[in-house]
Amino acid sequence: MQSFPGVGVSPGRIVGTIRQMPKPLAEPPAGEKLASGTSAADAAAALTVAAKAVQAQLRDRAAVAGPDAKAVLEATALMATDPMLIKASVKLINTGTSAERAVWEAAEAVVTMLVNLGGYMAERAADVLDVRARIVAALRGIPAPGIPASEAPFILVAHDLAPADTATLDPAKVIALVTAGGGPQSHTAIIARSLGLPAVVAAAGVDTLADGTEVYVDGTAGTIATDPGDTERSAAAAWAANASFLTVFDGQGTTADGHLVPLLANVGGAKDAVKAAAAGAQGVGLLRTEFCFLERETEPSIEEQVQAYRGVFDAFPGKKVVVRTLDAGADKPLPFLTDADEPNPALGVRGYRTDISTPGVLERQLAAIAEAAQGTTAQVWVMAPMISTADEAARFASLCAAAGLKTPGVMVEVPSAAVTAESILGQVEFASLGTNDLTQYTMAADRQLGPLAALNNPWQPAVLQLVRLTVAGSIAERSGKPVGVCGEAAADPALAVVLVGLGVSTLSMTARSLAAVGAVLATVTLKEAQEIATLALHAANPTEARDRARKKLPILAELGL
Repeated sequence: MQSFPGVGVSPGRIVGTIRQMPKPLAEPPAGEKLASGTSAADAAAALTVAAKAVQAQLRDRAAVAGPDAKAVLEATALMATDPMLIKASVKLINTGTSAERAVWEAAEAVVTMLVNLGGYMAERAADVLDVRARIVAALRGIPAPGIPASEAPFILVAHDLAPADTATLDPAKVIALVTAGGGPQSHTAIIARSLGLPAVVAAAGVDTLADGTEVYVDGTAGTIATDPGDTERSAAAAWAANASFLTVFDGQGTTADGHLVPLLANVGGAKDAVKAAAAGAQGVGLLRTEFCFLERETEPSIEEQVQAYRGVFDAFPGKKVVVRTLDAGADKPLPFLTDADEPNPALGVRGYRTDISTPGVLERQLAAIAEAAQGTTAQVWVMAPMISTADEAARFASLCAAAGLKTPGVMVEVPSAAVTAESILGQVEFASLGTNDLTQYTMAADRQLGPLAALNNPWQPAVLQLVRLTVAGSIAERSGKPVGVCGEAAADPALAVVLVGLGVSTLSMTARSLAAVGAVLATVTLKEAQEIATLALHAANPTEARDRARKKLPILAELGL
């Protein structure tokens, strides 16, 4: 048996045969010139047609994809006709370079620029390479690289997966995902969780396995093993037996002694909200409003935003819907709002900070949210991302008040916000911990990078301490103002228990995770959760913190979680 340790990003235990992603498209030969009889104008026109065709294909995929996938695909589609890419390509074509080679070289220059920028922008380099391959394939009149076709279900293995691939997986055929690269917050990880597929990333060497190799994948432990034996097959069978149970949530998040912990959903639009409501979500803990903006080159009108938000509010009558204002910047650049030339976008003008450089967009969004809330019974709360100081929180609260929104809040994603939570919560009505960003900023580790996956772990004791400090700030403020979690950490049943033990009042996650989190929470009392949280909090490292918590939660092994 050969074992490949990685990072588990979506739970599940599966035995199956693998299929490797096809190798990348062959590079057009260096120095390739325009074909005889083809003018530069004709080649430039063909390039434009190919780019628009790729964009249309990606947008067609986005139209039928889930909310997480939709946002990824729409952002990638914009890159297909990016003016910088097209202009640089045409410039090369005008020197006699073939269209295929021109776009290849132009994209390489864009990738180099993004990699040099680092952080989130470096992660976008993979999207540019994906778009490049698709445009070259379109120019050659051949199918674009993609997931292999198979009549039988299989485990998909790759070095990493492009957004367009992860966003269009057929879970009836692809039963698990394994990548040699990527990180815990990569596109692969996010889409795997939204589809409920067992997944392991950053498993070095798995991309060397031969097609047809039978392996055991444990998306909880983060391991892959060849030649699975009776133990692995029994574990996979136990998971399969509990899988249906773990998809049904009774709509009531509570500990064994009756302490209420509302389990909410993270959604990205009305369709997603309807599905989350059907899954039993007790409200929305995170409405990502980027879905209104990402596919556009201009700001959407207030009327367009009103219609989009109202669909979500109508899906949860009488229940809480927490709206996050536009979180543009870093990995979500917008041509009308953000600066692509920032040296470090992850630490730049993103989230609430865009109101500094481009005032007016936030106020119009708040006006749209307020108008959308009229005539609905949803309890609309609004929070700003990337709040760092009490002054920022106070100003955001004043903007909400001016728009007629009564429940302003903040996202705690920056360590300074956790450390000064008492002051910040003195200005607003609630806080929501965005554990994805809080972890990467606390550990100074880009959450997209596979080599830093061990650092970028929400079980890090330093991150748990910041959660504790945020809750303590609420208590010290003497208001009992709620502190929720809407990051990916809330979807981990073991970590959910720890968060509740630390004093978190609500948990928000992908709808697929509601049942598992609810089932585990129901087996512990609040006091037991507090004791487990203390054990994790004082661990020396994230592995020890996780192991300590799991040891106290035998239900996890019973359910295969």
